[in-house]
Amino acid sequence: MGADGDGAALLRPSVSSPRATFLELFFDLVFVFALTRLSVRLIQEVEGGRMLVGVVETLMLFLALWLVWTITTWVTSRYEPERGIIQAVVVGTMFGSLMMAVTVPRAFEERALPFVLAYLVVMIGRPLVIAAALRGHRRRQVPLRLAAWAAVGGVPWVAGALGPDELRMALWALALAIDYLGLTLGWPVPRLGPARPSGWRIEGEHLAERYQQMFLIALGESILVIGIAYSGQTFAAEPAAAFVLAFVTTALFWRIYFHRAGHLLAEALRVAREPGRLGTSASFTHLFIIGGVLMAGVGYELVIMHPFDLLDSEWLFFVIGGPVVFLLARSRFEYEVFGRVSVPRVVAVVVLVLVAVPLTQAMSMVAQAAVVAVLAGVASADWLRSRGQPMEMTASPLGHRTSGGGNFSP
Repeated sequence: MGADGDGAALLRPSVSSPRATFLELFFDLVFVFALTRLSVRLIQEVEGGRMLVGVVETLMLFLALWLVWTITTWVTSRYEPERGIIQAVVVGTMFGSLMMAVTVPRAFEERALPFVLAYLVVMIGRPLVIAAALRGHRRRQVPLRLAAWAAVGGVPWVAGALGPDELRMALWALALAIDYLGLTLGWPVPRLGPARPSGWRIEGEHLAERYQQMFLIALGESILVIGIAYSGQTFAAEPAAAFVLAFVTTALFWRIYFHRAGHLLAEALRVAREPGRLGTSASFTHLFIIGGVLMAGVGYELVIMHPFDLLDSEWLFFVIGGPVVFLLARSRFEYEVFGRVSVPRVVAVVVLVLVAVPLTQAMSMVAQAAVVAVLAGVASADWLRSRGQPMEMTASPLGHRTSGGGNFSP
């Protein structure tokens, strides 16, 4: 029996490098493209007067792509990514994700079926391949659970793609609810119960690095939006000022994210008694962190293209709402790593909410400047609190007690 055919050989050994492999970084390139497609789609929907529908549809597509990416990350954190079968799984998932990204602009229209087929091939095929490679190993039941739940969720996915257009959103919402419910509950099956990711033994440093890399991908997508929007403008002072404000906002996102907690997630996962529990929580937190960055990126388009236009409520949702979502999620991240509430971030959220209504009577560039001022205040508060102080120890309240999270943690 070859090494790749031995089920136990697929599990990450203690000597495995925690760093992301080059193949995983290659895999991430698809998501640079995918996030850009999502932003462009949302911008077009808002400009076309379909704000509410556009936001909901784009959110649903983002949730599907996020599930593909995050489960792939858990796979490479739990199994040895240098094994041929795991590399084949990553490459196959990469191609399926690329197909999904290509269909994103018209995924709720004529490209609905290709989007669904690409998604289901990944969600059902990936765990079946891993289960076959594990052979008789007891962890084989976990990917089989994933495949079973994905098949159940596939029914409304396919029905939505083939059925009437007016039912597509509702059916796909049901499908996403099934997929995320399975993830949250641990894909329970009769007699065996759940196998929650919170109970899995994973490579915590690898998982933390992957979340950090995905955050940087979201920032990279924002840079693309900023660059593309400004490159189409005349090099006058007004668009240049908006361009600078958008870039500074992105840089502040980076600074606020990585301050202390962003650097210590790997350590928090390493010392956690149940790193899977903390990793599961961090996965959902990063979903909102990245969502907030993408929302803010949509706002950059307006600010650069129309710096002196009044900020109506629809664009305010992105210019102010994006940073608000980011700060709330980053506050949760602070709690996950240190077990405390981040007062500067909470205060910043309150300030942004309070100034939102007055900003509807202001130019879009003024609103972006207000966001920069608030984020700069958070970054300054972080600097003042930590100036001259050694790096703190993690004190995560998650992952330090038995959670009953499944029978497959060894």
